[in-house]
Amino acid sequence: MEKGKLHIAMVPWLAMGHLIPFMELSKRIAQQGHKISFLSTPRNLTRLPRVPPSLSHLINLIQLPLPATKNLPADAEASIDLPSDDLRPYLRIAYDGLERQLSDFLQIASPDWIIIDYAPYWVPRVAAGFGIPCAYLSLFGGATLTFYGPTSELKGDTPGRQTPEDFTKVPKWVPFDSPVFYHGHEARQLFEPGVIPDESGVSESYRFGKVIEECSVVAIRTCAEYEPQWLKLLGEMYKKPIIPVGVFSPLPEEDVSLPDWLNNQKQSSVVYAAFGSEAKLKSTQVHEIALGLQLSQLPFIWALRDLSGLPEDFEENTRGQGIVCKGWAPQVNILAHSSVGGFLTHGGWNSIVEGLAFGVKLVLLPLVFDQGLNARAIAAQGTGIEVERNETDGSFTGQDIAKSLQLVMTEKEGEELGRKVEEYKKIFGDEELNQRCLRHFLEYLSDNRKQ
Repeated sequence: MEKGKLHIAMVPWLAMGHLIPFMELSKRIAQQGHKISFLSTPRNLTRLPRVPPSLSHLINLIQLPLPATKNLPADAEASIDLPSDDLRPYLRIAYDGLERQLSDFLQIASPDWIIIDYAPYWVPRVAAGFGIPCAYLSLFGGATLTFYGPTSELKGDTPGRQTPEDFTKVPKWVPFDSPVFYHGHEARQLFEPGVIPDESGVSESYRFGKVIEECSVVAIRTCAEYEPQWLKLLGEMYKKPIIPVGVFSPLPEEDVSLPDWLNNQKQSSVVYAAFGSEAKLKSTQVHEIALGLQLSQLPFIWALRDLSGLPEDFEENTRGQGIVCKGWAPQVNILAHSSVGGFLTHGGWNSIVEGLAFGVKLVLLPLVFDQGLNARAIAAQGTGIEVERNETDGSFTGQDIAKSLQLVMTEKEGEELGRKVEEYKKIFGDEELNQRCLRHFLEYLSDNRKQ
């Protein structure tokens, strides 16, 4: 290794919404001349965006095969592979089974730092045996991470929230007014059978808390220009360095072909609809989204992996109006296209970052996890609106979808949203700002590397 350069091991969770931003950050670190060892399963490594030839000598992909695990399909290596969310705990069991392989890697490679996701709570313990410090990379924004609470709350040492109603208000550790809390139907979903009990023996919240507690520093995918008060509060809560590393939105890939149809649409007139790889849409939800897109009469492009629930005549009825991309779609390239002006999204942080980086207005339909919290924050800052829902069960209709899309894309309120989005584009799309955040983080890692 060149003097002063770091060797950093990256250990993301087994979900595309985690693997891809971990790789994006890896590429940006490698651009600064540092060496990266990116650890994941064989199938997941093949799914990652291509490493540029100019960085291939600095980014090594390290295969960690998942151990065979009861109830987990043999070819399931990421959450996107799971036919049912009920199998998610078994993916965590298999993931936890990588501990021995990681230990063997560390003994041979001896990196200066390990940057880990929220799930591998066992990594800091293993790394400590080799004197290697760990950094937690939060792929959640500061407001959302704060809502989840201090480590004592996450780990259950001093649990303060016992019922769904406790999650429908601003937590006691937030000393200022905040719109960031769950709606009733979202909070009740947290307590549904199969969500809180975990066959892996380790809850999601405990993993969070343990990782944050045992890592030397918390790196977070945001910037002080976006949410300064939340970052300050996190530092007070965790009592350790909180370093924003920028939003590192991926840039459009070269040699990616988009439908010619997009090139024939008016500027900022098209709605892009996509709901990530984590949540599994119910067939009834697919049906209502389809109805909403059709009723909106707006041009659209919809990335849809599972066609269950799609009306049989939908594509015929919307011929000329829109396109359904079955399977994977080049989301970044689509959002960057000049004809795209609106984004119907689940509100995952990855999608929000990408939408705002390209100046696209957001229509939010949160489904699971942090998405509802993100949606509240985005609606409050005026860069998007939420689709109206039934507060009892969270259901929505095609009319609700169409109404929200038309408001954002064709009405006066949408014009104000557009002005706000342009303001935030100057932050999220500012490459110099992102690079400045990253350099600050790397300086910390260099100053506190393994001795």
